[in-house]
Amino acid sequence: MKFSRHTKVAAAVAGAATIALLASACSTGGGEESDGDITLTVTTFGTFGYDDLYTEYEEANPGVTIEATNIDTGGNARTDAFTKLAAGSGLSDVVAIEEGWLGAIMEVSDQFADLTEYGIADRKGDWVDWKYEQATDPEGRVIGYGTDIGPTGICYNGPALEAAGLPSDRESVAELLNGDWAHYFDVGRQYQQATGKAWFDHSGFVWNSMVNQMPEGYYTTDGELNVEDNADLKANFGLLAGAVDDGLSAAQTAWDWNGGKSFVDGAFATFVCPGWMLGVVEGQVETGGGDASTGWDFADVFPGGAANWGGAFLSVPETSEHKEAAAKLADWLTQPEQQVKQSAAAGNFPSTIGAQETLAEEATPNEFFNGAPTGSILAARAEGVVAQFKGPDDSVIQENVFGPPLSALDRGEADATSAWDQAIELLHELVGE
Repeated sequence: MKFSRHTKVAAAVAGAATIALLASACSTGGGEESDGDITLTVTTFGTFGYDDLYTEYEEANPGVTIEATNIDTGGNARTDAFTKLAAGSGLSDVVAIEEGWLGAIMEVSDQFADLTEYGIADRKGDWVDWKYEQATDPEGRVIGYGTDIGPTGICYNGPALEAAGLPSDRESVAELLNGDWAHYFDVGRQYQQATGKAWFDHSGFVWNSMVNQMPEGYYTTDGELNVEDNADLKANFGLLAGAVDDGLSAAQTAWDWNGGKSFVDGAFATFVCPGWMLGVVEGQVETGGGDASTGWDFADVFPGGAANWGGAFLSVPETSEHKEAAAKLADWLTQPEQQVKQSAAAGNFPSTIGAQETLAEEATPNEFFNGAPTGSILAARAEGVVAQFKGPDDSVIQENVFGPPLSALDRGEADATSAWDQAIELLHELVGE
């Protein structure tokens, strides 16, 4: 057993991938299973919580060895996947695909196995309906087993709120923050005026949450780019810029947070938390020298109501020489029983209805988050969630078009107008139109 831990550019990569993979199709063995022992490679990203499940699967399936690779972030996983698609080789037998770049993968969906050939249609009722549909391409091919989804609540630091004279028990915090984004920022202004400290970590994650909550985000439901003349999007951008101007952002670096210390030293008081982010928060606090006594908690509330951020799928590339065995593994990893175990290990929230019901019923206290019943809270936050259509360049627009101007806002180097103009310039440069 071995454990190791439609931009213009993307369009070119996708085209190259198609040519390269077509050229190499006859050399892959057509997915035929070999006799005897086999090794299955798996690539995930972030915090998937699969290590114990890999061991369990190997023990139940003698002759199968799993070689697992985990990439630090979804963005880097996207780069890795498209680089290997362009090369026509190198993809694992099972590849995790993030919701934000699923749209780009759909443009080369024929390079992934149609899982209806391996019985996924028999499980269609296992998942919330929109999760199964997300992984279905226009030709009706299903290319991914759904892992988690991202219903979102608010993580907050109880002692920090108490220092500002605000309530800190999660029921009162849920009542305090119940409302729209303008209300969330207004409470943040109260906090900032009382403490002189920031309300949230940085603008990028807040912006992503605001966009995900809209009926249509960077694309319309029929796949048209929907940024430059989107009055609602621009209004939200101005609302966020006003909050930043009032000192509500701690101007942190995404996925860094000063080596986790900012979660411990009170640099900010609230944090947007899709289910999978709970494991990130715990890891950052511990990396920064803190523990459960640092005081982070999780409230059943989110500005503006229900929202989904993220979620992933397990896919099997056509280049795999063990497609049947790979599909069997991916199928097993995404069964409700395994999704419950994954949630316990990684803190994320399952996409299968059975696993969701289990977590809601058990309401197991999360000792790190002050005993919060994170599973049942996420089940409540999942009510009313409808997945937003994600176009081919969705993740690129979030990270590379809006990322730099939002960072400039946080640093005080831009105002709402100049930051929006910069985003539109980057949109034209990186995406076109």
